Amino acid sequence: MKAAPLSWVGIIRLGLVQAAIGAMFALTSRTLNRVMVVEYAVPAILPAAFIAWNYVVQLSRARWGHGSDQGGRRTPWIIGGMGVMALGAMMATDATTMMTGSPLAGGALAFVAYTLVGCGVGAAGTSLLALLATRVAPARRPAAAAIAWIMMIVGFILYAAVTGTVLQPFSAQRLAITASAVSGVCFLVATLAVRNAEGPVAAQSPEPAESEAAGRQSFTAVIAEIWADPLARRFTIFVFVSMLAYSIQELILEPFGGLVFRMTPAQSAQLTGFEQGGALLGMILVGALGARFGDRKAAWMRRWNVLGCAGSALALAGLAAAGLVGPGWPLAPTVFILGLANGVFAVSAIGSMMGLAGAGRGSREGARMGLWGGAQAAAFALGGFLGAAGVETLRGALHRSATAFVVIFGVEALIFLFSAVLAARLDNPTARSDAATDAGASSIEFEGAH
Repeated sequence: MKAAPLSWVGIIRLGLVQAAIGAMFALTSRTLNRVMVVEYAVPAILPAAFIAWNYVVQLSRARWGHGSDQGGRRTPWIIGGMGVMALGAMMATDATTMMTGSPLAGGALAFVAYTLVGCGVGAAGTSLLALLATRVAPARRPAAAAIAWIMMIVGFILYAAVTGTVLQPFSAQRLAITASAVSGVCFLVATLAVRNAEGPVAAQSPEPAESEAAGRQSFTAVIAEIWADPLARRFTIFVFVSMLAYSIQELILEPFGGLVFRMTPAQSAQLTGFEQGGALLGMILVGALGARFGDRKAAWMRRWNVLGCAGSALALAGLAAAGLVGPGWPLAPTVFILGLANGVFAVSAIGSMMGLAGAGRGSREGARMGLWGGAQAAAFALGGFLGAAGVETLRGALHRSATAFVVIFGVEALIFLFSAVLAARLDNPTARSDAATDAGASSIEFEGAH
């Protein structure tokens, strides 16, 4: 017996888990990063290394996803992952306050803390997306992907609003109280959000023979089976390349505004606001159209992937031109368009993941989501570092900040163009035929394509 697909209310409920993940991740990647560098004068490379390490740890996503496949239940993995993440966030806060008095002990504790954060995000986030993939009707997947991303941004916004008030004036005690409260509330919200989300155990478990076969397969055998699927393999490569391009500008956009356009910190923060506003609009656009058209458009989601990547490349070319022209360039509209294209790409990519997760033999949603989540984490770890290190290296070599940004934005645009080509190749009839053969005529194949 199969449980009924989630209602819109059920999808939004699960989106609250994403909001909780977003809020706790903002604490560890933004607030603690700033406190280490500004308040405690820690070299910027140290918190950047901890954040990168958290992404490296998330390469284990496929293993967490496989574990949730084996058990047939996602909820324990989501709740357990959120608990581990909450513990890691509080430990990271303690480590931050230790940096000034005991830098070695603080650094060691931070290493352990960010390891826990990476494990928690991997276990909870992968299992959540796998749960959405199995419980959301195909016609609602684009909208569900949009809701998941939007709720994560809502988590960022709510966190910023609360901490912006509570941490004034700053003190180590206020930081500790804030971190404990945020972690506790986020864990509680996530736990309540997934309550009864899977329905009866029998309804969610695969057929007995299928479950027994899945239980006999090792993790490496499952990954090898998924990698043998041409469509899944191509999609993994697409996720890595596109997310690499997506993450490169994350750490350099505000410095670009400050160094090239002489923006104040407040003005550069507004620049990020323009980008986020465009991203939200792009996510809402794809989600709304997806809810309207559903599965009736065969290559609908893949085409949005191509459009989002190509639009991002065009906007980045605009940023490169802005570096050449200088203050006369309409920077804010360019950044807004970049955010819009990024939002379109991000939601269509997640929607595609959800559609592909059910393809192939057996219960493999968690392992597939984990494989693509691991590719995304690797790209994020590499992209942020390459963007910041590339700009810094070129500034030193060329002695011109503007030229350094022009080169990096240009390279990023080219990577996005390559991503658009990869997305277009996902529409290859041979790959679809091979995947359909594995999945069977009734399986979900890349967002219902046929």
